Amino acid sequence: MNLYEHTIIARQDTSPSELKQLTEKYSKIVEKNEGEIVKTENWGLLNLSYLIKKNRKGSYIHFKIKGDGKVIEQLEKNEAIDKKLLRNLTVKVKKFDLETNYFTKKDDFEKKEKNKN
Repeated sequence: MNLYEHTIIARQDTSPSELKQLTEKYSKIVEKNEGEIVKTENWGLLNLSYLIKKNRKGSYIHFKIKGDGKVIEQLEKNEAIDKKLLRNLTVKVKKFDLETNYFTKKDDFEKKEKNKN
């Protein structure tokens, strides 16, 4: 069983309910192809480095997936025809980092660190 980190970028005008539908849609595709979603993270609306299809920002959704290559193949095939998505990226990893959340606000992170001490 391979481990993958898969990120999709939705258009900036995508509503929160549509983002939830996208997350559910792609989670079902993974499960239908005998994969497993270990963790899903909504990174929110972030600035893009350059314009993509006339968009300056995009809503990022990140999946941590266990499965074989067939799962990723089906995901990317469905994402290629989805008009709400700008880009996707899949990276094969050796193990998941389930502890760190890279996209929390700095204030929240500092509060958590103070509470630990």
